[in-house]
Amino acid sequence: MSETLGGNIFVTGTNRGIGLELVKQLAEKTGPEARIYACCRQPEGSGAEALRALATQYPGKITIIKLDMSDEDSISAAVQAVSKQIGAGGLNLLINNAAINKPAVPALLDVTGKKDMMEVYETNVVGPFLLVKMLLPLLQRAAEKDSGDKMSCRRSAIINISTVISSIEKCPETFTMAQMYPYRTSKAALNMLTRCQAENFKINNILVTALHPGWVRTDMGGKEGHLSTQESVYGLMSVMSSLSNKDCGMLLDWEGNRIPW
Repeated sequence: MSETLGGNIFVTGTNRGIGLELVKQLAEKTGPEARIYACCRQPEGSGAEALRALATQYPGKITIIKLDMSDEDSISAAVQAVSKQIGAGGLNLLINNAAINKPAVPALLDVTGKKDMMEVYETNVVGPFLLVKMLLPLLQRAAEKDSGDKMSCRRSAIINISTVISSIEKCPETFTMAQMYPYRTSKAALNMLTRCQAENFKINNILVTALHPGWVRTDMGGKEGHLSTQESVYGLMSVMSSLSNKDCGMLLDWEGNRIPW
């Protein structure tokens, strides 16, 4: 059974693409009590104009937070800022959406170097690891407000945005689409992080699930994607609203289908 998303929601990578659309649809579809903390690296920059316009459209509901997922000090500062605003309420939903892809697609082996691998891993894996570690007390606080062992994104949850091309089993099918060594391997590591967090936090009834948004027409996904950001996020929102204990530690797509590791 689906539950309406709400409460305190923290989203990373929100100045464009899927992240921006997530903030938009969350603002539209959640109740007046919802508070959305929309994070991006340069809130005052030209690349965040659309996000600032959304925050103006929903005053008091959307708060823009400066956050660079490759910088531990920035992560700590963002957590402190949100903690002060949330107070005793706790954090109901964390969506780890921010990610980078280097070098340019198709990121062939012969043009990919150590720096590419390390920078992508730092943002796509280490950043979410540190963010969850720092936000855990707020997630636990939200989970404790409900009795019983039912998990949901309305109660307390971590959603890690992954991809079908992270699937080791499906690699023979997807490799020719784009080799993307740093991105593929970082998202495979994010899948393991999802599994570890799911095991670690199930005692707290915190749901942890990885979601594949589909091949989306964004700056990263390119113009040939099968889905618009609106279609992808509509699906993601529907799936998040229906997640429960059985989905904890899984990798699902935007339609709720399970993807093998």
